[in-house]
Amino acid sequence: MNGKNNKKLGLTNLQSEVESWISSIGHGYFSEMTNLANLMEEVGEVARLMSRTYGEQSFKKGHEPDDIKAELSDELCDVMFIVTCLANQMDIDLESAMQKNLYKKTNRDKQRHAENKKLVNK
Repeated sequence: MNGKNNKKLGLTNLQSEVESWISSIGHGYFSEMTNLANLMEEVGEVARLMSRTYGEQSFKKGHEPDDIKAELSDELCDVMFIVTCLANQMDIDLESAMQKNLYKKTNRDKQRHAENKKLVNK
């Protein structure tokens, strides 16, 4: 794993790559509670970028990112990394869990969004 290869990562491969990184470079997982706190911190960084880019808040003078898409991409990957760490720690297969979750959403929301008057003109 070099971080620069063009190999596509599915969720199963992502979990494997994160496991390899943690065991070779990270020297083990932080505790689940530490990872939860880290996740909240990273989600906050995504929220800060989103609120200043798409919301009413503005960046402090001199703190505007040069490339908002690149910075947001990086922050979202930080979130995904920690979610993957937590899944690995709790022996959760993200590929299978995501398939089940999409199936649940599909069945639950088949008509809900189509019938939502708030979404008709979108």
